[in-house]
Amino acid sequence: MPDETPAPPVASSHRFLDEAGDTTFYGKGKVMALGQPGVSLAFVLGMVKFNADLKATRQAVAEWQHAVAADGYLNTIPSVQKKISKGGFHFHATDDPPEVRERMFKFIKTVDCSLEVVVGRKNPSLFLRKHNGKESEFYADLLSHLLKTKLKQERKLVLNIAERGPSTKNANLELALQKAVDRFGKKWDVSEIRSRVVFNVQTPRTEPLLNVADYLCWAVQRVFERGEMRHYEFVREKIGLVVDLYDSANYEGSRNYYTRNRPLTAENKLVWVRWTKEVL
Repeated sequence: MPDETPAPPVASSHRFLDEAGDTTFYGKGKVMALGQPGVSLAFVLGMVKFNADLKATRQAVAEWQHAVAADGYLNTIPSVQKKISKGGFHFHATDDPPEVRERMFKFIKTVDCSLEVVVGRKNPSLFLRKHNGKESEFYADLLSHLLKTKLKQERKLVLNIAERGPSTKNANLELALQKAVDRFGKKWDVSEIRSRVVFNVQTPRTEPLLNVADYLCWAVQRVFERGEMRHYEFVREKIGLVVDLYDSANYEGSRNYYTRNRPLTAENKLVWVRWTKEVL
């Protein structure tokens, strides 16, 4: 008789993805927006792996959120009040005041987690040539680089992704996955792919663990946008890998890869050179 013993269940592994900066290249009338106030020079997409128990860590973040909302000193700050009035406070580094950021960064120091992040500096000619002038394809390209090395292990890989308009629509996420498979095939045989990737698009309000990813990505973005090292240095041990994806000047020797042992510095700050319309 054939062996009817059921196959062991495939393990699930969760990752949490959020971003910092924006994917904007052009304003109204297709006028170049780079270099203008409020438009970032790079878009940062990061993936966090939690080594601690997810349920307990999620609850801990939620408790910190409730503590801010209940704090009589903090809950009178307009940005905090606004979130409370819209369904409950959640952490978001760009909006949070310094007092709130301090609490969240100190909490993250206690969490057993690691970030991998891809930085997409905004190069207009590359955007048109490589991404067909579409912000969603720009996003998909970055996501594919985060995924390409995650496909060998036999598991269900659940990607909990912060919602971002058309960029996180199912068709674009599937495009990113196909790009990742294609890139995998350039280094290994695609027959070695064992992971089944599942996309779970969420909001930071409903998934507190995305708040951690948001803060870590923001700390990396501040280095590239402002040369600001303070927040990055404070949580540097949580940031396992930073890839400055389109830094072609440093491709040789993989010098566009930064680790805990080869960290970012203030020299990674990007500069918008108006007369060439390139980010250097």
